[in-house]
Amino acid sequence: MAKVIGVMGESGSGKTTSMRNLPYEKTVYIDCDKKGLNWKGWKNQYHSTKDEKNAINYLKTDNFGTVSSFLDHINGDERYQNVDYVVIDTINGLMVAEEMKILAMQSGDKRSAWSDLAQNGWALINKALTLRDDLTVIILCHSETISDDNGIIRTRIKTNGRKLEKLVLESKMTTVVWSVRQDGKYKFILSADGSTCKVPLGAFDKDECDNDIMLVIKALEDY
Repeated sequence: MAKVIGVMGESGSGKTTSMRNLPYEKTVYIDCDKKGLNWKGWKNQYHSTKDEKNAINYLKTDNFGTVSSFLDHINGDERYQNVDYVVIDTINGLMVAEEMKILAMQSGDKRSAWSDLAQNGWALINKALTLRDDLTVIILCHSETISDDNGIIRTRIKTNGRKLEKLVLESKMTTVVWSVRQDGKYKFILSADGSTCKVPLGAFDKDECDNDIMLVIKALEDY
Protein backbone atom coordinates (compact mmCIF):
# COMPACT_ATOMS: atom_id res chain seq x y z
CA MET A 1 0.00 0.00 0.00
CA ALA A 2 1.39 3.39 -1.02
CA LYS A 3 1.65 6.29 1.39
CA VAL A 4 -0.76 9.11 0.58
CA ILE A 5 0.00 12.60 1.88
CA GLY A 6 -2.44 15.48 1.53
CA VAL A 7 -1.27 19.08 1.27
CA MET A 8 -4.13 21.55 1.59
CA GLY A 9 -4.03 25.31 1.37
CA GLU A 10 -5.42 28.38 -0.32
CA SER A 11 -4.16 29.54 -3.69
CA GLY A 12 -0.79 31.25 -3.17
CA SER A 13 -0.08 29.50 0.12
CA GLY A 14 2.96 27.64 -1.24
CA LYS A 15 1.54 24.18 -2.01
CA THR A 16 3.30 23.75 -5.34
CA THR A 17 6.48 25.47 -4.21
CA SER A 18 6.76 23.03 -1.30
CA MET A 19 7.44 20.28 -3.90
CA ARG A 20 10.65 21.99 -5.06
CA ASN A 21 13.07 19.68 -3.24
CA LEU A 22 11.60 16.37 -4.39
CA PRO A 23 14.27 14.42 -6.33
CA TYR A 24 12.92 14.98 -9.84
CA GLU A 25 14.66 11.89 -11.22
CA LYS A 26 12.47 9.84 -8.86
CA THR A 27 9.30 11.91 -9.18
CA VAL A 28 6.34 12.05 -11.56
CA TYR A 29 4.38 15.32 -11.53
CA ILE A 30 0.75 15.37 -12.68
CA ASP A 31 -0.28 18.98 -13.28
CA CYS A 32 -4.08 19.00 -13.10
CA ASP A 33 -4.25 22.80 -12.92
CA LYS A 34 -2.19 23.02 -16.15
CA LYS A 35 -0.34 26.03 -14.79
CA GLY A 36 3.22 24.77 -14.77
CA LEU A 37 5.47 24.73 -11.72
CA ASN A 38 6.79 27.82 -10.01
CA TRP A 39 10.47 27.53 -9.24
CA LYS A 40 13.43 28.42 -11.40
CA GLY A 41 14.70 25.54 -13.53
CA TRP A 42 11.68 23.25 -13.23
CA LYS A 43 11.46 22.82 -17.01
CA ASN A 44 14.91 21.25 -16.95
CA GLN A 45 13.71 18.77 -14.31
CA TYR A 46 10.29 17.75 -15.59
CA HIS A 47 9.51 16.84 -19.20
CA SER A 48 6.53 15.56 -21.17
CA THR A 49 8.46 13.89 -24.01
CA LYS A 50 9.51 10.25 -24.07
CA ASP A 51 11.68 7.86 -26.02
CA GLU A 52 12.35 4.12 -25.90
CA LYS A 53 14.37 4.37 -22.69
CA ASN A 54 12.84 7.28 -20.82
CA ALA A 55 9.22 7.76 -19.77
CA ILE A 56 7.69 11.17 -19.17
CA ASN A 57 7.76 12.58 -15.64
CA TYR A 58 5.39 15.50 -16.22
CA LEU A 59 1.79 15.32 -17.43
CA LYS A 60 -0.77 18.10 -17.89
CA THR A 61 -4.34 16.82 -17.62
CA ASP A 62 -7.57 17.61 -15.79
CA ASN A 63 -9.24 14.31 -16.67
CA PHE A 64 -9.88 11.75 -13.93
CA GLY A 65 -9.62 8.82 -16.34
CA THR A 66 -6.28 9.97 -17.73
CA VAL A 67 -4.82 10.38 -14.24
CA SER A 68 -6.09 6.96 -13.19
CA SER A 69 -4.59 5.29 -16.26
CA PHE A 70 -1.29 7.08 -15.74
CA LEU A 71 -1.14 5.84 -12.14
CA ASP A 72 -1.54 2.30 -13.50
CA HIS A 73 1.43 2.89 -15.83
CA ILE A 74 3.57 4.22 -13.00
CA ASN A 75 2.64 1.24 -10.88
CA GLY A 76 3.40 -1.41 -13.50
CA ASP A 77 5.65 -0.07 -16.25
CA GLU A 78 9.31 -1.05 -15.77
CA ARG A 79 10.42 2.42 -16.86
CA TYR A 80 8.79 3.81 -13.71
CA GLN A 81 10.27 1.35 -11.23
CA ASN A 82 12.76 3.98 -10.06
CA VAL A 83 9.94 6.41 -9.23
CA ASP A 84 9.38 6.98 -5.51
CA TYR A 85 7.05 9.98 -5.58
CA VAL A 86 3.92 10.99 -7.51
CA VAL A 87 2.41 14.46 -7.18
CA ILE A 88 -1.20 15.25 -8.13
CA ASP A 89 -1.53 19.05 -8.28
CA THR A 90 -4.41 19.62 -7.56
CA ILE A 91 -7.32 17.23 -7.09
CA ASN A 92 -9.51 20.33 -7.26
CA GLY A 93 -8.35 20.91 -10.83
CA LEU A 94 -9.86 17.54 -11.69
CA MET A 95 -13.08 18.21 -9.79
CA VAL A 96 -13.58 21.69 -11.29
CA ALA A 97 -13.07 20.37 -14.83
CA GLU A 98 -15.66 17.67 -14.16
CA GLU A 99 -18.05 20.22 -12.67
CA MET A 100 -17.74 22.47 -15.72
CA LYS A 101 -18.67 19.52 -17.95
CA ILE A 102 -21.75 18.88 -15.82
CA LEU A 103 -22.84 22.53 -15.93
CA ALA A 104 -22.42 22.54 -19.72
CA MET A 105 -24.60 19.48 -20.19
CA GLN A 106 -27.57 20.16 -22.48
CA SER A 107 -29.09 16.74 -21.94
CA GLY A 108 -28.63 13.69 -19.75
CA ASP A 109 -29.00 13.03 -16.06
CA LYS A 110 -27.12 15.72 -14.15
CA ARG A 111 -27.88 14.04 -10.84
CA SER A 112 -26.06 10.93 -12.06
CA ALA A 113 -23.19 13.10 -13.31
CA TRP A 114 -22.77 14.66 -9.85
CA SER A 115 -22.66 11.15 -8.38
CA ASP A 116 -19.95 10.27 -10.90
CA LEU A 117 -17.91 13.28 -9.76
CA ALA A 118 -18.01 12.09 -6.16
CA GLN A 119 -17.18 8.55 -7.19
CA ASN A 120 -14.23 9.67 -9.34
CA GLY A 121 -12.71 11.72 -6.53
CA TRP A 122 -13.11 8.93 -4.02
CA ALA A 123 -11.87 6.26 -6.46
CA LEU A 124 -8.73 8.23 -7.30
CA ILE A 125 -7.59 8.36 -3.68
CA ASN A 126 -8.45 4.70 -3.23
CA LYS A 127 -6.36 3.84 -6.28
CA ALA A 128 -3.44 5.85 -4.91
CA LEU A 129 -3.61 3.80 -1.72
CA THR A 130 -3.41 0.51 -3.66
CA LEU A 131 -0.25 1.40 -5.58
CA ARG A 132 3.01 -0.38 -4.80
CA ASP A 133 4.40 -0.09 -1.27
CA ASP A 134 7.47 1.96 -2.16
CA LEU A 135 5.47 4.84 -3.67
CA THR A 136 4.48 8.05 -1.91
CA VAL A 137 1.57 9.87 -3.54
CA ILE A 138 1.23 13.55 -2.66
CA ILE A 139 -2.18 15.05 -3.37
CA LEU A 140 -2.38 18.83 -3.37
CA CYS A 141 -5.78 20.28 -2.49
CA HIS A 142 -7.37 23.67 -2.07
CA SER A 143 -8.68 24.42 1.40
CA GLU A 144 -11.76 26.21 2.64
CA THR A 145 -12.65 27.69 6.01
CA ILE A 146 -16.30 27.25 6.92
CA SER A 147 -18.65 27.95 9.80
CA ASP A 148 -21.31 25.36 10.57
CA ASP A 149 -24.80 25.92 11.99
CA ASN A 150 -23.35 26.03 15.50
CA GLY A 151 -20.85 28.73 14.60
CA ILE A 152 -17.87 26.36 14.75
CA ILE A 153 -15.18 27.45 12.30
CA ARG A 154 -12.84 24.92 10.75
CA THR A 155 -10.54 24.55 7.76
CA ARG A 156 -10.69 21.46 5.56
CA ILE A 157 -10.05 20.21 2.03
CA LYS A 158 -12.36 21.94 -0.42
CA THR A 159 -14.55 19.61 -2.48
CA ASN A 160 -17.06 19.98 -5.29
CA GLY A 161 -20.51 18.59 -4.63
CA ARG A 162 -22.27 17.64 -1.40
CA LYS A 163 -21.58 13.92 -1.78
CA LEU A 164 -17.81 14.46 -1.45
CA GLU A 165 -18.35 16.73 1.56
CA LYS A 166 -20.06 13.85 3.30
CA LEU A 167 -17.30 11.39 2.32
CA VAL A 168 -14.47 13.58 3.75
CA LEU A 169 -11.34 13.05 1.63
CA GLU A 170 -9.04 13.51 4.64
CA SER A 171 -10.34 10.27 6.12
CA LYS A 172 -8.42 8.32 3.45
CA MET A 173 -5.09 9.95 4.32
CA THR A 174 -2.95 9.34 7.39
CA THR A 175 -1.17 12.66 6.88
CA VAL A 176 -2.63 16.02 5.88
CA VAL A 177 -0.56 19.19 6.22
CA TRP A 178 -1.89 22.72 5.91
CA SER A 179 0.16 25.08 3.77
CA VAL A 180 -0.07 28.70 4.94
CA ARG A 181 1.60 32.07 4.53
CA GLN A 182 1.91 33.96 7.81
CA ASP A 183 3.91 37.13 8.49
CA GLY A 184 5.49 36.86 5.06
CA LYS A 185 6.73 33.30 5.67
CA TYR A 186 5.52 30.04 4.14
CA LYS A 187 5.14 26.99 6.36
CA PHE A 188 3.22 23.80 7.02
CA ILE A 189 0.80 23.57 9.92
CA LEU A 190 0.84 19.96 11.16
CA SER A 191 -1.78 20.14 13.88
CA ALA A 192 -4.23 22.87 14.78
CA ASP A 193 -7.59 23.21 16.46
CA GLY A 194 -10.33 23.87 13.94
CA SER A 195 -8.62 22.17 11.02
CA THR A 196 -8.45 18.71 9.49
CA CYS A 197 -4.66 18.64 9.21
CA LYS A 198 -3.13 15.62 10.96
CA VAL A 199 0.11 13.66 11.27
CA PRO A 200 0.92 10.29 12.89
CA LEU A 201 1.47 10.41 16.64
CA GLY A 202 5.13 11.02 17.45
CA ALA A 203 6.23 11.87 13.92
CA PHE A 204 6.94 15.51 14.78
CA ASP A 205 7.87 17.32 17.98
CA LYS A 206 6.27 20.61 16.85
CA ASP A 207 2.95 21.69 15.38
CA GLU A 208 4.54 23.31 12.32
CA CYS A 209 7.56 23.03 10.04
CA ASP A 210 9.14 24.74 7.05
CA ASN A 211 7.34 24.65 3.72
CA ASP A 212 9.22 21.63 2.31
CA ILE A 213 7.51 18.32 1.56
CA MET A 214 10.81 16.45 2.00
CA LEU A 215 10.80 17.35 5.71
CA VAL A 216 7.41 15.67 6.01
CA ILE A 217 8.48 12.62 4.02
CA LYS A 218 11.62 12.11 6.11
CA ALA A 219 9.63 12.41 9.34
CA LEU A 220 7.24 9.72 8.09
CA GLU A 221 9.92 7.19 7.12
CA ASP A 222 9.25 5.11 10.25
CA TYR A 223 5.51 5.03 9.58
